[in-house]
Amino acid sequence: MNLKRSVAILSIAALVLLACGSCRRKQTRNRLEETHFPSIVLWAWERPEDLRTADSKRYAVAFLAQTLTLKGDEVIFNPRHQPLQVSPETKLMAVTRIESQKTTGQRAALSEAQRQKLVSLIVNTAGVGNVSAIQIDFDAASSERDFYRSLLQDLRQRLPDPVPLSMTALASFCVGDRWLDDLPVDEAVPMIFRMGADDRTIKNMLAGGDDFREPLCRKSYGVATDEVFEMKRDASRRLYIFNNRPWNESSITDLQKGWLK
Repeated sequence: MNLKRSVAILSIAALVLLACGSCRRKQTRNRLEETHFPSIVLWAWERPEDLRTADSKRYAVAFLAQTLTLKGDEVIFNPRHQPLQVSPETKLMAVTRIESQKTTGQRAALSEAQRQKLVSLIVNTAGVGNVSAIQIDFDAASSERDFYRSLLQDLRQRLPDPVPLSMTALASFCVGDRWLDDLPVDEAVPMIFRMGADDRTIKNMLAGGDDFREPLCRKSYGVATDEVFEMKRDASRRLYIFNNRPWNESSITDLQKGWLK
């Protein structure tokens, strides 16, 4: 191989590496960082929540905005019924819970019409009050993953580009299941609580300093106030905290003795 040809091949290889690097940077974009979304997020589920005392410079609130159930050919819409009180300055993330329900042994159709209905209802939550980010909570079965991927792709196209799109993820998805690759989301929040059979294995892994294999799961943690455990936590990652009781000034202060110590 002559010198000129070698140089040409090396140049092409360098361009390919640069292109791949650009692709990787595009895939790992995090709009939550771009919009300076707070690094501590309090999950507010379906119950009366008064978070007016939470410091809006430190805490954001991810609240359940609606539950959408796939049943046969239908999408059943169930909006939030319980009051949520926050200060006017608090940044909000609207969470949509998606559930799939069997009808007389028959699974949801997972049709295009259902997907478009879901997208429209989720996009609507972006226009509520102080909402500046969207999160999807869907424990998709293996047979539902293609539908979920298409839903997220459609949703990303419909949302304004600066609006962050987050999703929750079973911790098992983040350890060895690579189906999250290339999803058009800014993060996949690993749910490190209520893990059932995987609980001890994953907690031991994190306590030992190992990390999730899926890159999308390396931007945040999802934890619970009643399951504090020792782990080597990356302080640069966003922390989502679930409380099995309503939040109040005391429970927020108690975080300093638990996850925020």
